[in-house]
Amino acid sequence: MSETLKRTRLYQWHVDHGGRMVPFAGWEMPVQYPTGPIEEHHITRRSAGLFDIDHMGQITVTGPDAEAYLNRLVTWDITLMADFDAHYSLICYDHGGIVDDIFIYKLPDRWFLAVNAANLDKDYRWMLDHTGGYNVTVTNISDETYMLALQGPRAIELLQKLTPTNLDNVPRFTAFEGEVAGIPTVVGRTGYTGEDGVELFFPADQALKMWETILQTGEEAGIEVKPIGLAARDSLRFEPSFPLYGHEINEETTPLEAGLGWACKFEADFIGREALLKQKVEGLRKKLVGFELVDKGVPREGYPVANDAGEEIGKVVTGMYAPTVDKYCGHAYVPPEYAQVGTSIKILIRSKPKAAVVVKRPFYTPAYNR
Repeated sequence: MSETLKRTRLYQWHVDHGGRMVPFAGWEMPVQYPTGPIEEHHITRRSAGLFDIDHMGQITVTGPDAEAYLNRLVTWDITLMADFDAHYSLICYDHGGIVDDIFIYKLPDRWFLAVNAANLDKDYRWMLDHTGGYNVTVTNISDETYMLALQGPRAIELLQKLTPTNLDNVPRFTAFEGEVAGIPTVVGRTGYTGEDGVELFFPADQALKMWETILQTGEEAGIEVKPIGLAARDSLRFEPSFPLYGHEINEETTPLEAGLGWACKFEADFIGREALLKQKVEGLRKKLVGFELVDKGVPREGYPVANDAGEEIGKVVTGMYAPTVDKYCGHAYVPPEYAQVGTSIKILIRSKPKAAVVVKRPFYTPAYNR
């Protein structure tokens, strides 16, 4: 394995506990533990899963013009956010393609962004390149900041045992600054699984203490909590149809094509706005759809999608077994005329057409929408 791969501070813990390490976004990360990815998926859905996601990046923005600067950069209108609000947003190129998707937190003295691992350097450069005319300081704090996620229906119950903050007062998509396991932490009631839970940001030198304390506290309280690898993280985000950069979204795909128009506030003057408004008028070239296989087979990223006449009309961008719904499903980009729910399509699996049908997304309804 390449020596250039980065390792999180929990690398040795993962290895010592049977984590199977794989390259991911420039990091050596656990794809699964001996429990196996299907069971890891189910544990998160029924109780609580703990994720080492320190490969992700964190950037802060401060200064008198921070709000105006970020409101130009991101697709959400952040002037609508109150202190401790958290919101999903996108950063777009002028042509409407996506630089990255992010979570943005408004803290009393700074704006805090969580960005994708593979995009950190690109995002940071993009942000620095667009500071002209704004009195702002943009800081990459990824090295000194550790990031964990605790997700699942019992995640909040477990976290409450580790913080004096009353979590009943911290609704979904807000944050607080306090202590967890005696460690100063920014806690966002956010996540990437479709379950309730939190993402934790704290000093990197406290990583092992935080990780082991959460697992030990769960065990002592009789709350099932296990470490979860990248394979289950992928299936957990896929079922509620959350996008993954490089799959559902990329620099050649717009938020409108990806079904993310809800994350764009066109009242704000963000970079890429004009291109997206033009696309709204002219119509989309492609649309992201969900599908289920009717025939037996496993849809994989990159497999061609065909219509009933056998003509290739698109590509699978994510495909897998979805454990909660117990079906083989996928996401694909197709022309708008094939995007209607109920449309019959074919997935070419090793050049053999397998019947599939376009279905309503998401495959699994997130906890906060039930």
